[in-house]
Amino acid sequence: MQTNVFPFYSLWRTPFLFDTRVVEIVIICLVTAATFIIILPGIRGKLRSFWLVRMLTSLFIGAVIIAVNFTRDWEVGSVSTKTVYKSFSNTMVNASIGLWVGLRGVNITLAGDPVHQLNETINYNERFSWESRIQYDIDYQEGLERGLPSPILYVAEKFNSKSPCSLHQQYCVSTYYSSAIMWAAFCSWILSNVLFCMPFLVYGIYMLFATAVCIILSLISFATVRQAPECSIHFGTTILRTRFGLSFWLSFATGLLSLVLSIILLTIHIVRPNILRRLFGFKDNEDLCNNSNKEDDSVTDENKEGTVTQIL
Repeated sequence: MQTNVFPFYSLWRTPFLFDTRVVEIVIICLVTAATFIIILPGIRGKLRSFWLVRMLTSLFIGAVIIAVNFTRDWEVGSVSTKTVYKSFSNTMVNASIGLWVGLRGVNITLAGDPVHQLNETINYNERFSWESRIQYDIDYQEGLERGLPSPILYVAEKFNSKSPCSLHQQYCVSTYYSSAIMWAAFCSWILSNVLFCMPFLVYGIYMLFATAVCIILSLISFATVRQAPECSIHFGTTILRTRFGLSFWLSFATGLLSLVLSIILLTIHIVRPNILRRLFGFKDNEDLCNNSNKEDDSVTDENKEGTVTQIL
């Protein structure tokens, strides 16, 4: 119920934690994967299975690199406690407060336990963006004007640029470089796929290795902020603690996969380069050229023999 005493917030700005762009990326990748599977019977040779695995693996790496730039669970944390619900009021509610940190901002959630308390539905998910230097302060000021619940404002204040915690500057710098390096990894991934389609396999391996290095550097850039001094987020006697989320570990697995694949391919290139070329379909083309050259040579020899016979 809206009153003239306490602030009131009627709607949620962000209905769920996943950006719609992530859903679009997943759908595009699934359609592309389905296309590869459909055209698989049209691929000639015994290496069609290797071709499919290579395409699906590359597609998975590219999809992860793009998607994690828009996800909001690089660092997550939650706590269940009894806390004040509104400003200038001593009314307490049982609720779960969640913190979701991404490369583009932070989400703060508040869910009542149970959801319906004080004749209201306590289920909030508020987004504060730091894509620009002052955007976070603008979002925070708007939240104050709309009268967001006290737990959300309390957590959001920790990341404010004027907060003595200095979390705002630390996270802004860290996530900025993490996102930039991740996009560099995406460019390296594109170049590796282009080079793998040409007879320059060793350069494609180098770019795949560069992709892995960029992903790992991006994770290191984000992880450094957790080593910086931070302010504890207290709710009574409980503390909201965070940990690395799904996007961080998925990126780590993708970077490790790219690193292992590049090392394996480079080893094969050094030990048995012919096998590597055959795996990528280039050896067969050379064999066809060699066979055609041999047939041309044999025809030339037969013509020479026929000419010598006629002269005799």
